[in-house]
Amino acid sequence: MMAGIRGKDTKPEMLIRRGLHARGFRYTLHCKLPGKPDICLPKYRSVILVHGCFWHGHDCHLFKWPKTRPEFWRAKIGRNKAVDDRSIDALHEAGWRMATIWECALKGSRRQTLDSIIETLVIWLNSTDSDLVVEGASLRASV
Repeated sequence: MMAGIRGKDTKPEMLIRRGLHARGFRYTLHCKLPGKPDICLPKYRSVILVHGCFWHGHDCHLFKWPKTRPEFWRAKIGRNKAVDDRSIDALHEAGWRMATIWECALKGSRRQTLDSIIETLVIWLNSTDSDLVVEGASLRASV
């Protein structure tokens, strides 16, 4: 049942939150910004999105299209991606920096260590870089 799927306080989100808190960062959760970002750091004018690879249609080894009801799932995940795109555009227009942590960075065969992900976030938060994307076994930053 999809009703049983958590939208907040997921295990990947909790790992990132605990790691940032241990490093002294204070944040708010699901703030009233477009897309209700998972973690908001107003002091740094930054938000962190912790995305599940399946629900957000990430092109990685963890994402597989379901074999049952393919039309439903393509429409559902397509809508999720469209909402993500609109939220990201609105956040950028409002001057927010954004980090996206994909689930594949935290689990699976291509995962990174939690310490390395948190360290990457800390460096990004203290920089002026606009966006950060952390994926399984790869890392992309853009200015």
